[in-house]
Amino acid sequence: MTDDRMLALTIESAGADFNKAQLPKPVAGVGEVLVRIVASGVNPLDTKIRVGNAAHARHPFPAVLGIDMAGVVEAVGPGVTLFAPGDEVYGMTGGVGGLQGSLAQYASVDARLLAHKPRRLAMREAAALPLVFITAWEGLVDRANVQAGHKVLVHGGAGGVGHVAVQIAKALGADVYATGSAGQKDVIEGFGATYIDYAAMPVEGYVNAYTNGEGFDVVYDTVGGAVLDNSFAAARTYGGHVVSCLGWGTHKLAPLSFRAATYSGVFTLLPMLSGRKRETHGAILREATVLVDAGKLSVMVDPHAFDMDSAIEAHRLVESGGANGKVVVDIR
Repeated sequence: MTDDRMLALTIESAGADFNKAQLPKPVAGVGEVLVRIVASGVNPLDTKIRVGNAAHARHPFPAVLGIDMAGVVEAVGPGVTLFAPGDEVYGMTGGVGGLQGSLAQYASVDARLLAHKPRRLAMREAAALPLVFITAWEGLVDRANVQAGHKVLVHGGAGGVGHVAVQIAKALGADVYATGSAGQKDVIEGFGATYIDYAAMPVEGYVNAYTNGEGFDVVYDTVGGAVLDNSFAAARTYGGHVVSCLGWGTHKLAPLSFRAATYSGVFTLLPMLSGRKRETHGAILREATVLVDAGKLSVMVDPHAFDMDSAIEAHRLVESGGANGKVVVDIR
């Protein structure tokens, strides 16, 4: 392979397997950074895009998938001042909206989407963090303005976004509670939240038990469906706020109105799809770097090893629901 070519995994059509191909090596344009990719995180959204079930991601085929990445700066384009060749970086940089994804040896990405990788994280761990951290941060900080002393409830506290949301809320000084299954108790408590078994205790039960019937200041729904309706019922009367990153479906807002509470949604893809406010993603990841290097944030990574030859198996593991943490593909 010549210096102007790279290996990448392409998808020719929805539902197809990955195809290893040689593509032109990207060149860093104005405001862009050429990154040699070391690791590519696999999100449930990546698997939905692969099979054509994510119209909101607007990613045309043929395509190179992969939303999250970590790697090393190879070159910088005109106007880039925050990064230099040799820097270790990470970000949520492609795989949607026609932007080249991270299942490739190289990508030229908008520098605004990147941050320097936390020193305490390996590349695999760093590649697991961007989408889930940005989604959690936008909900808790940008939408709900979580403050020290708030009672925060995270639905799905052992999930990808959920376990990061628990840690962010704890770092902000909140009193954190999280729902999960019986088998997730140790994980949730290990991240510092009070565990709630959603199957054993109804909404009214834990609202009474932990808030004296008043409700939680902030409720973050990372599950969707009926759990979002439960979130409305768990919000504090006068001033409670519900956030969801999975606000699909039809829901009655009356329970919120009756409590004088509010709702907002998180759509993490918007800066990449619109080209606007991409600098907010880089800024949020800089916050993640600070928290990680201060020992206040970690990310769960599935122990299975995948590379470009077995990336389809990585997707299948995510689709099966059998992953124990974020699945990562090594790019060699």
